[in-house]
Amino acid sequence: MTPISVSGLSVHYRDRPALLDINWSAQPGLTAIIGPNGAGKSTLLKAMLGLVPSQGETRFFGTTLEAARDRLGYLPQRQSVDWDFPATALDVVAMARRARSGWWGRLPRAEREAARHALSEVGLAELADRPIGELSGGQQQRVFLARALAQNAELLLMDEPLAAVDAATERTIIDVLKRLAKAGRSVVAVHHDLASVPQIFEHALLLNGRVIAAGPVAQVFTPATIADTYGPGLAA
Repeated sequence: MTPISVSGLSVHYRDRPALLDINWSAQPGLTAIIGPNGAGKSTLLKAMLGLVPSQGETRFFGTTLEAARDRLGYLPQRQSVDWDFPATALDVVAMARRARSGWWGRLPRAEREAARHALSEVGLAELADRPIGELSGGQQQRVFLARALAQNAELLLMDEPLAAVDAATERTIIDVLKRLAKAGRSVVAVHHDLASVPQIFEHALLLNGRVIAAGPVAQVFTPATIADTYGPGLAA
């Protein structure tokens, strides 16, 4: 089933349009949302998740956001998170397991071990008890990826997961994304590095306030569509 189906989605900030009449369906697997600064990439993720006011409709797995919420995970931009919050890496990841056991009281051992396993998947098992504010930027990004993994979500929405991370974190995240796709899960990620799109992603949505092109990378990620999205200077 199609992970995401968007119909007539528009977003305005005050009187300025950020997105206009977006009609798009994400396919299973790994999808990159690509476009220049100010194209509405992050806004699209937030609008689909109901985090900003919008017009139009978004359905996940053929149903509403509320009905599908437990099947979704969201990784925001790292700079949007308050990293001074007094919590360890394990505490942050364990938040994803709270919905199963309730928000009050001690987290059951099985749920806490599931959170530890998610940290090990991103190579941070040894830093489980480190305060998140003491971690490097790349490590913080991996903690939030682990949190998304701990949800066992069928669909992950990720806002620039590879932006401003070190090489080791980049390799870890790419490996995790490919493992997720192999396991039958889907990822939709805002991505900024055009050169790496064909090496990582199967599908692409080229966006600049509106849909420029969408489909398999081999078909839609072309010099012509890149020029339409960014301007002719990137078409060469």
